[in-house]
Amino acid sequence: MTDTRKRSTHEPAGEDGTALVGALASLLEPIALLAVSRGLPFAAIEDLLKAAFVEAARRAQPESAGQRIVSRVATATGLTRREVTRLLEAPHGLPPPRPSPATQVFTRWRADPRLRDKRGNVVALRRQGPAPSFEALARSITQDVHPRSLLDELCRLGLAVEDGDEVKLVRDSVVASRGSERAYGFLAGNVGDHLRASVANVLADAPPHLEQAVFADGLSAESMSAFREIAKAQWQALLAASVPALQALVDADAAAGRPADRRVRIGLYTYHDATKDAPAGVSRDAATSRTARRRAPPKDR
Repeated sequence: MTDTRKRSTHEPAGEDGTALVGALASLLEPIALLAVSRGLPFAAIEDLLKAAFVEAARRAQPESAGQRIVSRVATATGLTRREVTRLLEAPHGLPPPRPSPATQVFTRWRADPRLRDKRGNVVALRRQGPAPSFEALARSITQDVHPRSLLDELCRLGLAVEDGDEVKLVRDSVVASRGSERAYGFLAGNVGDHLRASVANVLADAPPHLEQAVFADGLSAESMSAFREIAKAQWQALLAASVPALQALVDADAAAGRPADRRVRIGLYTYHDATKDAPAGVSRDAATSRTARRRAPPKDR
């Protein structure tokens, strides 16, 4: 069968290129899920990706690049010289996030003094009709997105609810709570370091980082519950062994006066979901195949 999927003109050719694009698609899928779930628009991620490409290309250039750095980075990234210059001259740090139309509606609703009662509380709005109404508020922000779509997005994000013909705000801010910010920090640290280790191992002649995994299929939900307890016990054992060992190494480095310019992160994770081709019912042939998979030893990577 002929593959009719559209191929990007920038996609690297050959078997390695196809595998690389497939790997990147798998990595980007959960990032997109997180962004969409938290109302972060594509434009904000696009800015981050451009900045990351420019920084990676800049680091890859020799010190002798000098004034040719813009041309070399533009060639390596495919971005225009103007875009590269803008990003190279931008102050270091994350670019300011671009609010989505839905979060702009939320912000205007909370900030507009005309949408507050005598006590200063944010008022509920009629869903449709002339101002003050949600429809009028939404159209004052953008004409490109229908007010119904913006309302659905606010409700999906947990910022507003419909109550009959009225719409009410149920949150004070779109900013993540302190607990969520801590969770995002762990996400960036744990997954970021794991990904850096994986990329370094792929790019190096000899993998510099330990990265192993065991994976298996043909398991039931009950079996997964049992295995989670095994994984928790293994983590406790690793924690008990690694913490005092690391502290002893830190103390030894301090006593010897060695430069303390290295860091390490040790982690353990499990992930499980339904197998994509799991049938709703199992025929005799399918049952034989599934049994064979179940009896196969877990794979080690």
